[in-house]
Amino acid sequence: MARGGKPNDRAAPERRCIATGEVRPKSGLIRFVANPDGRILSDLAGKLPGRGIWVAADRVALETAVRKRLFARGAKRQVWAPDSLADEVEALLATRMVELVSLARKAGQAVAGYEKVRSWLAREEAAVLMQASDGSVRGRSKLRPPAGKESYVGVLTAHELGLAFGRENVIHGALAGGGLANRVVVEARRLSGLRQLIGGKPSGKGEKTA
Repeated sequence: MARGGKPNDRAAPERRCIATGEVRPKSGLIRFVANPDGRILSDLAGKLPGRGIWVAADRVALETAVRKRLFARGAKRQVWAPDSLADEVEALLATRMVELVSLARKAGQAVAGYEKVRSWLAREEAAVLMQASDGSVRGRSKLRPPAGKESYVGVLTAHELGLAFGRENVIHGALAGGGLANRVVVEARRLSGLRQLIGGKPSGKGEKTA
């Protein structure tokens, strides 16, 4: 049983966040390593050599780790992290998501545009509905995500979705089921924490209404 009374997913490897002290599945954390000069680097793919230091995919947790210099404790040596680390990680996660959606598009596993997305949803070809976080509330409400857990991604902006589809801006997109869709969902969850989004909507921020 994890802290807070939540059951653990025993199939998923877990690590402890240096900022919150909570043990969580690795998919909800971000791995960091220190380079030879002691500079903390994010390791989003989890492949860089060195002692892994884990922080929850949450802006508050990451900023706390930087401010309180908790990375040194995790690295067990003198290290340093820039004040802009949370912003750097957010930008890298967004780029990673754009690249994954772009791969899905090139593989024929993603479409963009209201009519194409609506058609995929109607034919039950879509496993995940993607909508721009800065799109209008009215426009986004016209489409409903497929049934099931984590079938909605609303963390990328219209410009970022546009980059994935080779357009200037995209409001609506959809992903077919499969490995790429699963990876997009995982990265969307992590990026949501850095952008402090809840259910694809900004926490405590205004939205467009038309």
